[in-house]
Amino acid sequence: MQTLEDSLALYSTGEGMWRAFADPQNEAGNGMFGGWTAALLLKSVLVDPRAEGEASAINVNYVSRIVPKSELSVRVRPMGGGRSVMTWRAEIFADGGEDVLAAAHVVLTSRRDGTAFTEFTRPEAPEPETLTMAHPPASFGQCVDMRAWRLPFGNDNSHYANWIRERSGHPVDHVLLAYLSDAYPPRIMGRSPGPRGSSTLTLSAYFFATAAELAAIGGDFIINESVGTRAEGSTIGSQLRMWSRSGVLLATSEQLCWFK
Repeated sequence: MQTLEDSLALYSTGEGMWRAFADPQNEAGNGMFGGWTAALLLKSVLVDPRAEGEASAINVNYVSRIVPKSELSVRVRPMGGGRSVMTWRAEIFADGGEDVLAAAHVVLTSRRDGTAFTEFTRPEAPEPETLTMAHPPASFGQCVDMRAWRLPFGNDNSHYANWIRERSGHPVDHVLLAYLSDAYPPRIMGRSPGPRGSSTLTLSAYFFATAAELAAIGGDFIINESVGTRAEGSTIGSQLRMWSRSGVLLATSEQLCWFK
């Protein structure tokens, strides 16, 4: 198994331009895994020499299927902002193509001390070492170590939580949080008797963890706590909270999915 860093490798072809490869190790059921796509878009902004500040948000639109094993072009550009907040645009294309396959807006901020609180608390959970490792379906599932204490489907509500970590040992940072923000069972399954097809249409992730909090985690497990908001017309909204083992709220995410 290659590392996540290798899977997300970017090669500069000019200012704001990168080449990448759609690593089949991170394939999902209908193209590239949405978390991989979000992580690649975020990384393409963070490694740009013009970027300043830390990642605070990414909003991704999945436009068309990214074909595994294909060569990709990634284009980024700053859209504007000020000394404290800057917004970037990132887009993925098939190499040599003109149609956008996925696009994101990324917000970078220069953070400063201020009022701080967390409204929620980490869910109670057995220690991950006491649970059996499982893998989501498709090849990307082999890249993550997921440990849950109940089945993700056949329940009377859509609330769900599981421990998760990336298996190659990539430390928890903003790029990995973007990757893991799509790594939980589709919440339509919570109210369904078994697995069913689902595809992410849009995903947003919001990052709160400080550099010290991320460094304290290293490559440890985090908890992905998710819930469906409403299912209607073959779409479902889902919300996610990402927790460290020590109870720090690292990031939140929201997405809209299409399901069968």
